[in-house]
Amino acid sequence: MSENLDTNNNIIGRIHSFESFGAVDGPGIRFVVFFQGCGLRCKYCHNRDTWAISNAGMEYTTNDLIAKISRYKNYFTVSGGGVTLSGGEPLLQQDFLLELLPKLKELGIHTAIDTSGNFPITDKIAKIIDLADLFLLDIKCINDEICKDLVGVSNKLELEFAKYLSSINKPTWIRQVLVPGITDHEEDLLTLKDFLSTLQNVQKVEILAYHDLGRFKWENLGCNYELEDIPNATTEDVARAKKILKID
Repeated sequence: MSENLDTNNNIIGRIHSFESFGAVDGPGIRFVVFFQGCGLRCKYCHNRDTWAISNAGMEYTTNDLIAKISRYKNYFTVSGGGVTLSGGEPLLQQDFLLELLPKLKELGIHTAIDTSGNFPITDKIAKIIDLADLFLLDIKCINDEICKDLVGVSNKLELEFAKYLSSINKPTWIRQVLVPGITDHEEDLLTLKDFLSTLQNVQKVEILAYHDLGRFKWENLGCNYELEDIPNATTEDVARAKKILKID
């Protein structure tokens, strides 16, 4: 997207919300910034209200955002934590990230980007990757036909994104949402296992149990929740997937 400037030529980012004490989006305690806007259409999305980007969300300059984050710095740095940029999809706002990440680095703040990786490796994306400390990469489904039906796009770009992160040895956590009957097929999990074995930079693999807690957001927006008949994933479902993937 093209950059949005205020009257002082400061780049404006569109932010959906914040979590000041996140414990599941990277190491330590994290200050999580949820960016507004997403190009995917995940049927299980629990932040359906983050999809729109035009005239949506709160407007922040990078200086405003740094000031907000800095108020919590003592809490998350003592835990070995930092800031996680999530969404929505933060990589839709590349100019904003290119201005924000160096400022966070100057403050000695560890940064993680939670992304679908559904982007070609352009010069801007490569620079953002270089600036961030960690990537939380969501592999929607290794089966491309299931992926296209579930999230609206092919998995080809996200798998190439994963390969690029590996080629430069960028620390990465891999995530997949386990949706019963959709992303839990044994043959697909075995294919995922084989793919992950080719990557040299993966520090952690997380299987996230599908739940429908965000369904009310779809309903409030007047949208049809397509996974209405899909049960929530159980601890047993997750344990089975981990066993197939041979992860703890």
